[in-house]
Amino acid sequence: MNKAELIDAIAASSKLTKADSKRALDAFIEVTTKALKKDDRVALVGFGSFSTSKRAARKGRNPQTGKEIQIKAKKVVKFKAGTELSSKVK
Repeated sequence: MNKAELIDAIAASSKLTKADSKRALDAFIEVTTKALKKDDRVALVGFGSFSTSKRAARKGRNPQTGKEIQIKAKKVVKFKAGTELSSKVK
């Protein structure tokens, strides 16, 4: 499902217009992004939680040449599904 399909599904399920659904989805993405930039955690009970984690610098290998390279440390986003979502997907 891509973003346009998700907007259509939200509009159909919530009886909102597609424009309102798009604004709501865009607002959710914006607010979640801002919170994660500040290292906050976004938890939606029953659905799951978004958080950030630091990945340490490490050595890797260029698959084309086999040459060893240094991979920089970075912050990554993690999503952990909630128990209610996990049980519905199984």
